[in-house]
Amino acid sequence: MPKSNKKLHKTNQKIYLDYASSVSPNASSLHELGVKTRQKLENARSRVASILYSRPLEIIFTSGGTESNNLAIQGVVLAGSKRKIPHIITTNIEHPSVLETFKVLAKRKLAQISLVGVEANGIVDPKKIKKEIKKNTILVSVMYANNEIGTIQPIKEIAKEIRHYKKQHRRNNIFFHTDAVQAGNYLPLNVEQLGVDLLSLSGSKILNAGRVGVLFKKKNVPLFSIFAGGNQETGFRPGTENVDAIVKFADALEFAQKAKEKETKRLTILRDYFIKKLPRGTLGKLGKNLVINGDLKNRLPNNVNITIPKIPSDLLVIELSARGIYASSKSACKSGDGKASHVIRAINPKVKDEDGSLRFSLGRATTKNDIDYTIKSLALILSKLGKWYN
Repeated sequence: MPKSNKKLHKTNQKIYLDYASSVSPNASSLHELGVKTRQKLENARSRVASILYSRPLEIIFTSGGTESNNLAIQGVVLAGSKRKIPHIITTNIEHPSVLETFKVLAKRKLAQISLVGVEANGIVDPKKIKKEIKKNTILVSVMYANNEIGTIQPIKEIAKEIRHYKKQHRRNNIFFHTDAVQAGNYLPLNVEQLGVDLLSLSGSKILNAGRVGVLFKKKNVPLFSIFAGGNQETGFRPGTENVDAIVKFADALEFAQKAKEKETKRLTILRDYFIKKLPRGTLGKLGKNLVINGDLKNRLPNNVNITIPKIPSDLLVIELSARGIYASSKSACKSGDGKASHVIRAINPKVKDEDGSLRFSLGRATTKNDIDYTIKSLALILSKLGKWYN
C-alpha cells in the first residue's frame, strides 16, 4: 500500500474508533465492537432478570412504559384472537396507555372489555376482578401502584383469584399483566411472588434513567409482536437497542431496589407528616374543604394527592410553580385537556371539572423543611384565591 494510502487508512481508522468510543455500536453487528456491545446488553438483561426473579430470555427492552403496556395488552389479544373475540379486564383508574389501548381494541372489535371500578379508597376488590372473568377471558391487567393517587393494588390477591378460577374451570390461558411503572423505586418486583405473567417498567420513573422500558413476559405466554422490521429482542421489539440507556436503566433499578427499604421508611414519615399538616385549618377557608385522595396506608411513600373544590388544577399548579414548587394535576398524557382526572372521578363521581386536584411527589432530596414550605405556600395561595373562589 502506498504511504499516502496507509496514512489515509490510519486516519480513517482513528476517526471510526474515536466515534465508536463515544457511541455504542450496533449490538447485532458481528465485528468486535458489536460483540462487546452485545455483552453489555445481555449483562444488563441478566441483572434486570435477577431483580425480577425471572429468566433473562423473559426480559424485553422497549422505549418505555407506554410501549411495554401496549406490547403486553395488544400482543396477548392478537395472539389469542384466532378463534373468537377475546375478553380482557382492567380497572377504571389505569394509566392512559392501558385504558386507551383497551378502548381502541374494543372500537376495532378486536376485544370485549370490562372495566372494574375501584372502591372509594382507590383500591380494587380482587373478588370483583374474578367475578368479571368469562369463558373467553384471556387477559387481566391491573396496575401495581397508581400514578396519580399512589394507591397500591393487591396484586398477589388478584393473582390468587385468577388461579382459583383457572383451577375451577380447568383453564390455563388467562394471563395477568401489571403496569409496575410506579413501583420500581419502592415495591418488591419478584414476579413469582406477585403471581404475574407480564410486568411493565419504565426508566423515566426510576432515578430518571431515561427513555427505556422493560416488559417481563413469562416464557409460556403467547405474544404477538405489534412491530415488524427485525429480530432484536427475540423479534418482539425490532430496531437497534439503545444499549447505553439500557445499561443505565439496569444500574438505576439495582440501586433503587437496594435502597428501597431505607428510602421508603424515610419518605413514609415525610408523606404522613405532609398529610397530617394539611387538614388542620392552616389552609384558610378554602382549605376546610380539602380532600385527600386515595387510601392513607396502602399507597406509595412518595405520593400525596389532594382535591380542592372550585379551584382549577392548572391555576394551582401555576401558583405553586411560581414559588418553586412543582406539582402536577394528573397524568402528563392527559394534562391540558381541561377535564377532571379520570382517576379522581373514579373514586369520587361527584367531582367537577372546576375542582382542582394536585399530586405532590416526594423525592430523594425532599426534606421536612420542603414540606413546611409547601404547606405555607399553599396556605398563602388559597388565601389569595379565596377572594375569587368561595
